[in-house]
Amino acid sequence: MKNIVEAKNLSKSYFKKKALDNLNLTIPEGQVLGLLGPNGSGKTTFIKILSGILSQSSGDIIIDGNIPGAYTKSVVSYLPDKNYLYKWMTVNDAILFFKDFYSDFDEVKSYELLSFMKLDKNSKVTSLSKGMSEKLNLTLVLSRKAKLYVLDEPIAGVDPVAREKILDAIINNYNKDSSMIITTHLVRDIERIFDHVSFISEGKIILSGNAEELREEKGRSIDELYRDVFGEQ
Repeated sequence: MKNIVEAKNLSKSYFKKKALDNLNLTIPEGQVLGLLGPNGSGKTTFIKILSGILSQSSGDIIIDGNIPGAYTKSVVSYLPDKNYLYKWMTVNDAILFFKDFYSDFDEVKSYELLSFMKLDKNSKVTSLSKGMSEKLNLTLVLSRKAKLYVLDEPIAGVDPVAREKILDAIINNYNKDSSMIITTHLVRDIERIFDHVSFISEGKIILSGNAEELREEKGRSIDELYRDVFGEQ
């Protein structure tokens, strides 16, 4: 099986503080990876390097056989943990913006997802609730025909009903030949969609494996294992 991502001895420092410390991680094609760790563990730094927003200080990262650059940006669809749409936009403006910006954007699929999410295309983005904004952002990201989807806290701060809608959209609408990385603190709610999980701490992968095999080996859910490893209640 081909790996969509290969990171070897990847390091990133900010003012002598290491956000990533010789991190090693491979992600196979067609897999959903849960990248799990507490705040400050290096998750966001890693996915920003994947998305071409940051560059590593040392080490190597290969995405679909290429070092980060124009090509890899064209095959990675990134959902950041902060809203990035212009305040003047309507939902439909956001759709047209993505259509113009990304050659792999599927406009038909985007309107199907809007309907599934029960979003009005004429609504102003500033009028949307937290949950509705998350649904819109996910609609935009999943409407691309990307090889790698990177979702940073896709269900953070939304109510349980919106959470289920978002998870259903992720499961049913992303390209099954592609791969996906999801970071989350809400492990219990989302672990059912993980094929693999990697626990990250202080910029290093400290535990990684097939999700179902880890459950059987440890006799714990991924959420329980997360709490054991990081001591979070």
